[in-house]
Amino acid sequence: MLNQSRIVIENIAPQINQGTVCIKRVVDEIVNVTADVLTDGHDVLQTSLLYKHKSEKSWSEVRMSPTNNDEYIASFQTTKQGFYTYKIEGWVDYALNWQHGIGRKIDDYQHVNSELLEGAELLENIVDKVSKDEKDYLNFLIQIFRNTESYGEAVKEATSRKLHIIFKKHPEKLLTQTSNEYQVYVDRKKARFSTWYEFFPRSASEQEGKHGTFNDCHRLLPRVAQMGFDTLYFPPIHPIGEVNRKGKNNTTNALEGDVGSTWGIGSKHGGHKDIHPELGSLEDFKNLVNKAKELGIEVAMDYALQAAPDHPWVKEHPDWFKWRPDGTVQYAENPPKKYQDILPIYWESKDFKNLWKECLETLFYWIDCGINVFRVDNPHTKPYYFWGWIIEQVKKKHPDVLFLAEAFTRPKVMHQLAKQGYTQSYTYFTWRDSKHEIIQYMNELTKTEQREYMRPNFWPNTPDINPYHLQGAPESKYLQRYALAATLSSNIGIYGPVFEQMIDTPIPGKEEYYMSEKFQLCHYDWFKENKVTFLISRINQIRKENESYQQTNNIQFLETGNDNLIAFYKWNQEKTNETLTVISLDAYNSQSGSIQIPIHQLGIHNGQKIEVEDLVTKNCFNWYNEWNYVELHATLPFHIFKINK
Repeated sequence: MLNQSRIVIENIAPQINQGTVCIKRVVDEIVNVTADVLTDGHDVLQTSLLYKHKSEKSWSEVRMSPTNNDEYIASFQTTKQGFYTYKIEGWVDYALNWQHGIGRKIDDYQHVNSELLEGAELLENIVDKVSKDEKDYLNFLIQIFRNTESYGEAVKEATSRKLHIIFKKHPEKLLTQTSNEYQVYVDRKKARFSTWYEFFPRSASEQEGKHGTFNDCHRLLPRVAQMGFDTLYFPPIHPIGEVNRKGKNNTTNALEGDVGSTWGIGSKHGGHKDIHPELGSLEDFKNLVNKAKELGIEVAMDYALQAAPDHPWVKEHPDWFKWRPDGTVQYAENPPKKYQDILPIYWESKDFKNLWKECLETLFYWIDCGINVFRVDNPHTKPYYFWGWIIEQVKKKHPDVLFLAEAFTRPKVMHQLAKQGYTQSYTYFTWRDSKHEIIQYMNELTKTEQREYMRPNFWPNTPDINPYHLQGAPESKYLQRYALAATLSSNIGIYGPVFEQMIDTPIPGKEEYYMSEKFQLCHYDWFKENKVTFLISRINQIRKENESYQQTNNIQFLETGNDNLIAFYKWNQEKTNETLTVISLDAYNSQSGSIQIPIHQLGIHNGQKIEVEDLVTKNCFNWYNEWNYVELHATLPFHIFKINK
């Protein structure tokens, strides 16, 4: 195709998969856009970033600024939820080119009568597009540019800043080149900053051995709120299958009274739109959700697309399952784990449209009950395009809904789920323990294109994962892991009572909890307080008060001279809140080192005083040098400093 434009636009960033995947932001975040923009020869080019929200008809425009090597940069702010579109536009600016050229000739003491006449023609092209005051000024210039007796005044005005501003403000765009369009999806702020607490409602009873109810959970809500958690995640609350029900400790033969796995969904009492009868009624659940909201907590539900053998779907929709020649369905497996109590969905079913419709209606059902956050179980075992479709359908009607992908799997699989629309993702943080591992992983999350579409959520533990480094670990290890999660990532979560009470007995040789709560009722002293609960609460409060911890990507690791000390600097978007975190990775011994503060990023020089305030202990220190000594003990293995300049 013939293209007469002299402008080339390439290497636009950010973009994912050539623009087929939208990047992600939250409300009030900035999108920084760069592009290489070139023209032949030496003419002056101009380039603009154009953007608009899906609800807007006209484009907003911001002129891009050159950096180096033909790269240009500009930014815009996402002020509301939903889709934004952006693109790059470039053109040779003949007016600015004229002004630049005539200025060089004047500086060389050349006569520019002909050039002034050319300038008058350029002014006539825009004189009817400007304001009244600007129009009066341009008409005056046209007159003196054509009057040889006004030559001295004309050459002065021809290179004036005032005229330059008018040319920039009212460009005459000829043979414009425009890039492809790219999209940003903007979520509410909770997509970027959330603090999750997980417990099983059936273990909420005050009486040991008694099945807990939603009403029992009410007494626990104030404690969860006081500890600083804003999201309360419940594992599945649906009826639990009775056929092939799991017994305690994941045994395949359930005894009388065994409650089974909450993920074995469906029985004679109903399926995914029903509530396990021992938990209470739908009204009880709605009351709990509303009470939590009053305390600033959102209840997150588990969305697990699978079925127990006695789920109503099995009889009502047999085509949704893959039947073997012997008339059975192969139970679910995730080697080496086996789920004899679960039948996987057959996603290649000819009846897939009704299957997808039911899955969507299930989400809408619970959204209508007040749920806006879903933790999705094993999404990597379902088709990617299904997730893209269902998340899009939900977001069209309910843009506040958020989805957390529970997919501990291969990196590119996790990336694809994020690209399909998942709001947040579980991560490998659970296993990253050494300084090298942590820094390498954080750089992968925050310094590559992953930062544009994948929001990590750091969990030190889950009901499925009792990591080796927590098995038999001292209190300081739990403090260290929570401090790492909470300061590295803006989205975090814990499997609450087990973590805070340091319950760590494993199945020998495995990263699984012995006598796991997944298969039985547990009884906790819910109001037990210890150093872990105190410091979790304090760290959560610090996160709420400091915007630098409410985002993940603005992070720079600092030299410490000690592999057992990790230090990093974080800042908010406006750089009005800056923090410095130092954490000891040694759970048993004291560690010391010298921290190299980022003086250039802080805008200070060596010898200039800064005050660092420890937000946990409230101690303050004055630092004058680029390198500063720090010592940490296992009893309190971290400093969380606010930087005051």
